Amino acid sequence: MFDSLINEILSFRDERNWKQFHNPKDLAISLSLEASELLENFQWKTSEEGIVANRENIKDEIADVVIYALLMSNEIGINLEQAIKEKVRKNKQKYPVDKSFGSRKKYTDL
Repeated sequence: MFDSLINEILSFRDERNWKQFHNPKDLAISLSLEASELLENFQWKTSEEGIVANRENIKDEIADVVIYALLMSNEIGINLEQAIKEKVRKNKQKYPVDKSFGSRKKYTDL
């Protein structure tokens, strides 16, 4: 599912000799920083105001978050598609429909 996308990202990175900077720690830091940049689009606004005012930037920041997640998963040998499927399965167990439907409670409070 992600193979061609990862290959495109790796090609971009390798053409610039940036692999040397892409260790797991720095990728995790970059992922967090990009997620924070995504949050800035909503600071002091409602969700709707943030989207209207910053839609293009939000798109770019989401892409940056996903790029760093793909780079990190590749670097440490995690099959991201499989990891996502496993996490959804775990969440289904934590949040059974009969207890969590329409609720925002954490699974420990259901």
